[in-house]
Amino acid sequence: MKKRSSYKLLGVQVNALSIPELNLLIEESIERNKKWIIANHNLHSLYLFHKDPKMQAFYEKAEYIHIDGMPLVLLGKLLGFPIKREQRVTYADWIWPLMMEAANKNWRVFYLGSKPGVAEQGASILRQKFPGLQIACAHGYFDMGKDSQENLAVLAAINAYKPHVLMVGMGMPRQEHWIYKNLEHIHTNAILPSGACIDYVAGAIPTPPRWMGKLGLEWLYRLLSEPKRLWKRYLLEPWFVCTLLLQEIWSLQTQSK
Repeated sequence: MKKRSSYKLLGVQVNALSIPELNLLIEESIERNKKWIIANHNLHSLYLFHKDPKMQAFYEKAEYIHIDGMPLVLLGKLLGFPIKREQRVTYADWIWPLMMEAANKNWRVFYLGSKPGVAEQGASILRQKFPGLQIACAHGYFDMGKDSQENLAVLAAINAYKPHVLMVGMGMPRQEHWIYKNLEHIHTNAILPSGACIDYVAGAIPTPPRWMGKLGLEWLYRLLSEPKRLWKRYLLEPWFVCTLLLQEIWSLQTQSK
């Protein structure tokens, strides 16, 4: 991975990148005709990374890994890294300037994910907001076996469209597993594991108020919105991350002696 403002944080590598910088990276991948995974880390992925070897293999393939989660910014600051608030980029914020850039620069976007009908609904809203936007969709409810007919059909649809940007929104770790498993057969430039961003656009999932995002309280809004699905992620996994933080602080203190 190229080292643009790169930091090792609780065992994972992250790049401190703002929305304009991320858009420039996508533009660079297109101009140089490179295939780059631009991944992201938050507390949930940090937990998964330390538990799932497939996630470790996926992040090893990523060209850049931006920060998606205010807790990681705060942890970075606690460990002495010069990470800024604007270098926390979540898709609820990024999707709009990203689609504006795509419309202005004639980038073709393919979105894979969400329940049947939801992605197309979100894409329709984006086309209305950004005239000229080229975006195609396929839902994420298919047989993900590498050689299954459905998986091969999805790959064929993506490659026939020849997207500059492929967004894969199936939630962690499903989207990362799929990208890693099919990487050599995907013909695109920027590959973005993008969670539920089109679901937010379509209104299928309520978008947390942006002031909560700035304060690092998005997790609370999501937990209250989907308690059955998210309680483990937000109430149990942070304790594991706390142990990682204590280990890191202990290690730094030992080294300084």
